[in-house]
This record gives sequence, C-alpha cells and structure tokens, in this order.
Amino acid sequence: MSKVKPIRIAERVIGPERPPLIIAELSGNHGQDLGLALEMVEAAAKAGAHAIKLQTFTADSMTLDVDAPGFVIQEKDSLWHGEKLHALYQKAATPYEWHEILFKRAKELGILAFSSPFDEKAVDFLDELDVSCFKIASFELTDIPLVRKAASKGKPLIMSTGMASLAEIEEAVSTARAAGCKDIILLKCTSTYPAEPLNTNLATIPHMREAFSCQVGLSDHTGGIGVSVAAVALGATLIEKHFVLDRSAGGVDAAFSLEPHELKALVVETERAWQAMGKVTYGGSQAEEKSRQYRRSIYVSRDIRAGDSLSPDNLRIVRPAFGLAPKHWDSVLGRKAKVAIGKGTPLSWEVLE
Repeated sequence: MSKVKPIRIAERVIGPERPPLIIAELSGNHGQDLGLALEMVEAAAKAGAHAIKLQTFTADSMTLDVDAPGFVIQEKDSLWHGEKLHALYQKAATPYEWHEILFKRAKELGILAFSSPFDEKAVDFLDELDVSCFKIASFELTDIPLVRKAASKGKPLIMSTGMASLAEIEEAVSTARAAGCKDIILLKCTSTYPAEPLNTNLATIPHMREAFSCQVGLSDHTGGIGVSVAAVALGATLIEKHFVLDRSAGGVDAAFSLEPHELKALVVETERAWQAMGKVTYGGSQAEEKSRQYRRSIYVSRDIRAGDSLSPDNLRIVRPAFGLAPKHWDSVLGRKAKVAIGKGTPLSWEVLE
C-alpha cells in the first residue's frame, strides 16, 4: 500500500494509520421532519458513527420544473420509477434553516457534521456555517465550476467518483488542486440505488490511490456491511453509508440505508478489519509465542531400556513441542538409548548413544 498523507478534518485525523472514518448520510430519509432528523443525528452518534452528512440543495437548484423528456425517471428498476425529478428533489431536500440546528446537535454529541453542496450558492452557505469539509456527490463530479468553488475554500474535499472515467477524475482532481485544495479524498462509488456487490469493483480502490496519490474511501450503496468491510481491507480510509431509523417506515433512500444496529456493526467491523491489516509478518506474532508449545515433537510412547533401539514402536510424533522436532524423525530411528527413558519423556539428543 502506497503511503498517502493523513488529512485532518476538524479534530479528526483520517489516514491509513487510523481506523476508517464512518459517515452516516441522512439524505432525505428524514422525510422533512426536523424532529426525526435530530433523532437520526442522535442515533448515528450513539451507534458510533464519526460523522453525519447532509445534502444541501433545493429542487430548483437541482433541476427544472418541467415535464419534458428526461425530467421524469423512466427506468422501471429504479426505486423512483415514474417520479418527476423536481418533485423527487422537493421530497428529498433538507431545508436550509435546519442545517445549523443539525450541525450544532452533532457538535454537542462529539461527531463531525458537513454536507454535499449541489450548486455554488450552497458552497457559500455551508462555508458561512463553518463546515469542516465539503463532499462532492458522484453525479456532480463533472460539474467543474462547482468543484473549483468548493476547492477554493481551503478545506478538505471529499469527492465521489461514481461513473467517472479516469480522465474525468483527473480533471476534477486537477481542478481542485489548482484552486488551492491540498487535502482530497476520493470515494469509490457505484451510482446505482441500491448497488450490487457484483458491480462494486473494490479492486479499483488501491489503483485509484496509486493513480491520484490521495486517500480513497467508499460511498457504499449496497445492502449490509460486507462490501464496506472488504473496502477497508483494500485500504479505504473513509466509509459513507446512507442511514435511516427504520427501513420499514420508508424514506427516499430507505431501501439501501442502514438502521442503527447495522450502523453500529459497521463501525465495529470496519475497525476490526483495519486492525487486522497489520504488516507483512511471518513466523508468528508475539501474541502467538505461547502457542508454540502446542506444535508436535518426538516423544517416548513406551518405556525404553538403556541399549534399546528407537523405533515407531516406542516413539511417536505428538503434541506438545518440548521434544526433538519432527524433522529429526528419520535421524533418530535405529539409534540406541544411552539411558532408560520413561513413557511421556520428550526425546532429546542427550539420551541417545
């Protein structure tokens, strides 16, 4: 794994030497109920998430209120089939006046809070709220003016890559760096909702890290936590998952969102995956040292008199490992005992003629 520099977001350091940062994405699962949104922030913090994230847009900043072709979701396998884009974004939007309230509550609970701006005015709005970083959504990665605007604020920039080609990612990264942003985290992301593990291609994570010399994480739209845990094993330093209090209660993204107990499991298991990575090691760890005694060795399996020959009739290779190593088996067979040796004695060179 190539070395990439750690990045500080507020008081949190993100990098390969630290457990992965876990972000609970509230999205529109709050159903535009502020009380529910506050409950979600509190539940995310209780589950151990390190950050919550909002989305900062209005329906009018996202799309046009028209019925023209392309403005209604036609894909029959979509969760939102038949929805008019403008109406969908109206339902999913987080009111601007909530942001400060939700950010304040997150801070009180000791977790980070930030958002994805979807237009340049949203960048300024969030900057005035003193967010610690910005997140560019995967569909907005090719909005170069938006990337430039967010990068110009001098704060860390997290960018989902989704369907972006290498050239498009390069353009976004180059734009951000040219605008003065030094701290970039790219997220591998599959822009289907939900996503399937077969389409996730996590092997891209180390390749992306090498290609762009920056940290890489995962924006995970699959069900469960298995894909996220696997991403950490490939070096992901940040995991973003959509969050909901109760999937059965609905919500625009509920179908691929984690409930609180699942989010808690994500926090625990991704940290376990990170701990397990370690370094290239052979010969066992210090923690395994006491287990060496349970290897096999050569023991006397029947009482032997002085002068008797050693054979499979009076020797065996068994646990524990206090006798001669099994590799000496052929060397000791046929040799004579120098002294009497009782059953259960570990064989040693000293007792042989």
